[in-house]
Amino acid sequence: MSDGAPTVSLAPTIGEALDLLAERDPAAPAVDDGAVRLTRGELRDASRRLARLLIGRGVRQGDLVCLRGANTAAFVVAACAIWRAGGTPQPLSPRLPLDEQHAVVALADPRLVLGADPAEFPGRTVLPIDPAAESYSDGPLPPLAAPSWKAPTSSGSTGRPKLVLASAPARVDPDRQVAPFLPLAARQLVVGPLTHSAPFTYAMRGLTTGHALVLLPRFEAQAVLDAIGAHRITWVLLVPTMLHRILRLPPEQIAEADLSSLQHVVHIGAPIDPALKRRWLDLLGAERLTEVYAGSESNGLTVIRGDEWLQHPGSVGRPASGTEVRVVRPDGSLADVGEIGRVQLRRTAGAAYRYLGAPTPAAGEWDSLGDDGSLDAEGYLYLTDRGGDRITRAGTSLYPVEVERVLEAHPAVRSAVAVGVPDDDLGTRIHAVADIDDAEIDSDRLLAWAHARLHPEKRPDTLQLVREPLRDDAGKVRRSAWR
Repeated sequence: MSDGAPTVSLAPTIGEALDLLAERDPAAPAVDDGAVRLTRGELRDASRRLARLLIGRGVRQGDLVCLRGANTAAFVVAACAIWRAGGTPQPLSPRLPLDEQHAVVALADPRLVLGADPAEFPGRTVLPIDPAAESYSDGPLPPLAAPSWKAPTSSGSTGRPKLVLASAPARVDPDRQVAPFLPLAARQLVVGPLTHSAPFTYAMRGLTTGHALVLLPRFEAQAVLDAIGAHRITWVLLVPTMLHRILRLPPEQIAEADLSSLQHVVHIGAPIDPALKRRWLDLLGAERLTEVYAGSESNGLTVIRGDEWLQHPGSVGRPASGTEVRVVRPDGSLADVGEIGRVQLRRTAGAAYRYLGAPTPAAGEWDSLGDDGSLDAEGYLYLTDRGGDRITRAGTSLYPVEVERVLEAHPAVRSAVAVGVPDDDLGTRIHAVADIDDAEIDSDRLLAWAHARLHPEKRPDTLQLVREPLRDDAGKVRRSAWR
């Protein structure tokens, strides 16, 4: 007999969602890294076996498990196994300096570290990312769900990483879109590192709602175009740096690329040069390009599709998925329409995360990713740059992106970074770094080219040329290293 209390219907655990997808079509492709191809049925069985091994090594519901590795099928199997065992995957980038990896592991205090050498983490239980689990059963497991479905690091571009524990449990409805720009059925190309929050989030949410994942080991412009055509990719997440590098390919190579299968290209991670965006809108068609502004914390997001952007050029969109946005002055008062200030967000349904080892805003409080921007009269958000990266020289304030966009417009420049460095005379001088790949140009010529296109108060004082990428495959750069 009912006591009158409402019935709460929980979404399936991630393990149950994977089982349901495998039951519907066990032969459907699930993940392909170029060397290993797994169907939904094979992914189900492999992750069940590995989950039993992890449980045997002590993983219990709610435990964190650090997961370090590259974009491989083994990484995906391991993440699925952690969820089946009741644990929370903590993606750990192998590109972090080892001392920072030690700091992350110490903070997480995980039950296990997967994908590392035991000598790297003395005193920890460490296993390879694909430990031998063939002897374990691939039969059904109890439906366990960790209280937090992921624990990525944050602040990889601005300081020592901290852990972000998602408030959402390890549950997902495989028949419901998790975001308006992430369809249920897709062939998703994964280009960014799975150890970074955005690629991990969209790849795994896609996988658990029916996507087939095609993994590239790392970003290479031509490889992306080739993979889209060869695998008939329908959905891909890119960052502005990747968009820029693709369009630096010879025009004939871009013209030969088969992009006809693409239905959605989502870009995220940094403000995009409007000129670059217009080139992509011309290439794809406005309705196939969507921009998302969000952070590892998932404390809110804005979304704008290409055709909408053409009506509001430069905007990163309006709030979506229960997000509120405001812009405030340094004293905390609300900025006027069009006035630049600190961008703040919050979820109307409550915080979507909590930090591990750092203060977390209380429920209902406004939060910020550290960006500056403005709102127009219709509620569209426009970003300038990270407030902490702003450079003040001889009383004039500027954002690094203003310099970087000019340098990146030169055909020899693959990417650029601008930072402020101490100066006895000016207080701060502008130092720029340009990655010219294999181009032949000297710093004086490039500096003169940039000076001709920049306001005198925004011209770099010095320019350094390098021949290696300045940003990682997630589009992040450590500005502190160049200061």
